[in-house]
Amino acid sequence: MNNHFNLLFSFICLLLYSFFNPSSSLPLCTDLRAPAIPQKPLAFCPYNGRVCCDSSKDLQLQKLFEGMNITDTACSSAVKSILCSTCDQFSAELFKVKSGPRPVPVLCNSTATSENSFCSSVWDTCQNIPITNSPFAPSLKTKAGESQNSNSSLLTDFWQSKTDFCEAFGGNSDKDSLCFNGKQVSLKKNETLQPPNGMCLEKIADGAYLNMVPHPDGSNRVFFSNQPGKIWLATIPEQDSGEAMELDESSPFADLTDDVYLDARFGMMGMAFHPNFDKNGRFFASFNCDKAKSPRCAGRCACNSDVGCDPSKINSDDNKQPCQYHTVVAEFSVNGTAPNPSKAEKAKPSEVRRIFTMGLPFTANHGGQILFGPEDGYLYIMMGDGGSKGDSFNFAQNKKSLLGKIMRVDIDNIPSQEEISDLGHWGNYSVPRDNPYSQDKDLQPEIWALGLRDPWRCSFDSERPSYFICADVGQDQYEEVDIITRGGNYGWSMYEGPFRFKNASADDSMDPIFPVLGYNHSDINKEVGSAAISGGYVYRSKTDPCIYGSYLYGDLYAKNFWAAQENPYNSGNFTTRGIPFSCAHDSPLNCSSVPNSPLPALGYIFSFGQDNRKDTHVLTSTGIYRVVRPSRCNYTCSKETVRAAESPGPSAPSDGHIAKPDFCLVLVLYCLLHLTSFIL
Repeated sequence: MNNHFNLLFSFICLLLYSFFNPSSSLPLCTDLRAPAIPQKPLAFCPYNGRVCCDSSKDLQLQKLFEGMNITDTACSSAVKSILCSTCDQFSAELFKVKSGPRPVPVLCNSTATSENSFCSSVWDTCQNIPITNSPFAPSLKTKAGESQNSNSSLLTDFWQSKTDFCEAFGGNSDKDSLCFNGKQVSLKKNETLQPPNGMCLEKIADGAYLNMVPHPDGSNRVFFSNQPGKIWLATIPEQDSGEAMELDESSPFADLTDDVYLDARFGMMGMAFHPNFDKNGRFFASFNCDKAKSPRCAGRCACNSDVGCDPSKINSDDNKQPCQYHTVVAEFSVNGTAPNPSKAEKAKPSEVRRIFTMGLPFTANHGGQILFGPEDGYLYIMMGDGGSKGDSFNFAQNKKSLLGKIMRVDIDNIPSQEEISDLGHWGNYSVPRDNPYSQDKDLQPEIWALGLRDPWRCSFDSERPSYFICADVGQDQYEEVDIITRGGNYGWSMYEGPFRFKNASADDSMDPIFPVLGYNHSDINKEVGSAAISGGYVYRSKTDPCIYGSYLYGDLYAKNFWAAQENPYNSGNFTTRGIPFSCAHDSPLNCSSVPNSPLPALGYIFSFGQDNRKDTHVLTSTGIYRVVRPSRCNYTCSKETVRAAESPGPSAPSDGHIAKPDFCLVLVLYCLLHLTSFIL
């Protein structure tokens, strides 16, 4: 029995290790899924509400506990609580360690008083109590290097002292991590958060751009693209420099207009640069094509028999045939245009390969943004429900359809064409093994999350990459912001935001993940009742310290911005308020005003962008605006200090991530410099 248990235990540890990373946060289960309300209350583990166990897992834990044959009541209670911690909605964080997998959660080990240490309490209670198949046994050897006796069952058989035990299993809670104290995790609220008094903007460029991506080299250079399909490389001026951004539209970095079909709802929708762009020169564009005009615009239709859809029965949309237009993700390269990719100022005009191609049944709601995951390096593709009003074909909830989904694919390990055909892929990519289909065989392998209507601008929090935040455009009533998790179902079209949209008894068992933020159409645009959200970023720049840590987002009609603050930290619970905004009187380019209004005339808010300094930019129909110091608009921020403009960020290391300066190295170099000057 011990051998079977050890084998199972090792497998669980390896599984947990494959999922964990040092920055897990917010309510998240060990398989990176969001907690859910079980269909039946848990009978063994005392957890209520959204949890990380269902009744089957609960029964499994009960049998595991009963097999331990613990005779002491106090020790039995402690071990049960430890086993059940895997059901806690924060279990991903409780089990996470930087050094590897854990068989039990991090046990709170207070350094202030041992009386408050749950780890010490477990030792004191259980040290001399036999535990069959103990979860506290070292996996291979003791610190002394001696192999363990498989018949051992006392803590004192495994560990020489309480100190050794708590060094192995203990830890502390702080702002960025959690530990288990024997009870369900309950986060303490932060001090009362003061909402910012306002957001100050400066206009640094004219022109209408849809996408902004920082250069992977970590410098203050960025890429912009517009809807027709051109990409430019530009340098962001220093904060407080008074300079406008120079962008020569006559000399684009890349021109894809021959491949891009442009219309009000179509065009180039996204771009992404490979995390190792400095080495491999690879970048990717997401755009639409018209098969009536381009022979290369050829792919399977998203309306097909696999998803229970017949293209011949779809009513024509704007007098266009179903799947006349396609969504494409294509790969391009700068290799050979410069001594190394980071110095390239022009891309090769020819396409390297098509990563993804899919015909669209209708002409709206096709998303199109693409992003690389900052930790896993995979490509995320945001796809809308296809555009039928109310998602009449239920594409967003259909697990065999890729419409209304966020996909996650591997573009570094591309199978042969024969394998791609056999696997039924939609292009040149492979599927990560830990995609949700590994646990839900009904899902198409590419799917990471489902139940979205039209995701318009997603971003990863640069300080907490587990916060993958997406804005989803609503239909008639509600605009929403979601935290995207592995396998999460965000409800559309059974729900529009938190409101029931369709009444279908077959979907009563659905457990949707409701938005963390949002607003009603009627709240912001009473004249026409229309709205369309534009997702932004968690603000991580030092420029405006009163907005720092807030998630910024806005509405297409450019009359509203919001700053959302999380409280408690890492809880996934946000409070938001509309934030006043204005344009600095000393803006490098003149900011015109809306007639009969003090608001700057932004036109339409298309998107947000973030540079390598984490300064946030707003891309609008009238130009590019940057968030600047609040005092430049006479907004009061008690945290703001007068400072000189910062120098450009350091170049990135070879892995494409921004380098963080090592203080000790800087100090050594400083001393060497002065020593050299003294000798000379």
